[in-house]
Amino acid sequence: MSDVTRLRHALPLSQDINKALIDLDSAIAKAIDTAKAAGLPQGLIVAELHGHAHAQTHNMVKA
Repeated sequence: MSDVTRLRHALPLSQDINKALIDLDSAIAKAIDTAKAAGLPQGLIVAELHGHAHAQTHNMVKA
C-alpha cells in the first residue's frame, strides 16, 4: 500500500485533486439519478456502489 496517500498528510489538496474529486462526486450523483429515473431499485444501486467500493479497497490492500 505504499502508493496510497493519506489525505490528512496531503492537506491542503491541490486544485487538480479538488477538481477531480468534485467531478467524481458529480458523475456518481448523476449516475445515481439516472439509475433511479430508469426504475432501478434503491437496494440494487446501493449494492452496486458497495461492490465497487469493496473492489477498490481490495485493490489498495493487495498493492
